[in-house]
Amino acid sequence: MLPNEVFLACSSQDQGFMARLVETLRRHGVPVWYSQTNILGAQQWHDEIGRALGRCDWLVLLLSPSAVRSEWVKRELLFALQRRRYQKRIVPLLRRRCRYDRLSWTLDSMQLVNFTGNFAAGCRALLKAWGIGYQPAAGRPASAHRPRRRL
Repeated sequence: MLPNEVFLACSSQDQGFMARLVETLRRHGVPVWYSQTNILGAQQWHDEIGRALGRCDWLVLLLSPSAVRSEWVKRELLFALQRRRYQKRIVPLLRRRCRYDRLSWTLDSMQLVNFTGNFAAGCRALLKAWGIGYQPAAGRPASAHRPRRRL
């Protein structure tokens, strides 16, 4: 069940991580809307965010201490929580330990995808929500994507 388009909500302080995630999702054929790549120079960013939220059918929420402090992340999440089409289509990604209940008490009832450790494992779990198998980027050794086993 591939999404029509996924809205990516995060703090501007998490751009480095999100850029890597965007590249991975797009490489796997997942259409995403991300403010850093989808808002062009002269556009009214407020209006563009509203149009994207109105068009997308999934919301992926990157949770970190900076996201918890972000008023815009909270607004984007609250918008999705109030729309029927986002019901059971909000995926919180735990990037760093934080008090995410400060964004919304409802996050405790959602299955978090854990990105606090291995990036590839987090991607694998996220893509599984849409029935997509994770493939490491070409040119990267498999060991860069899997935790090493202790002997």
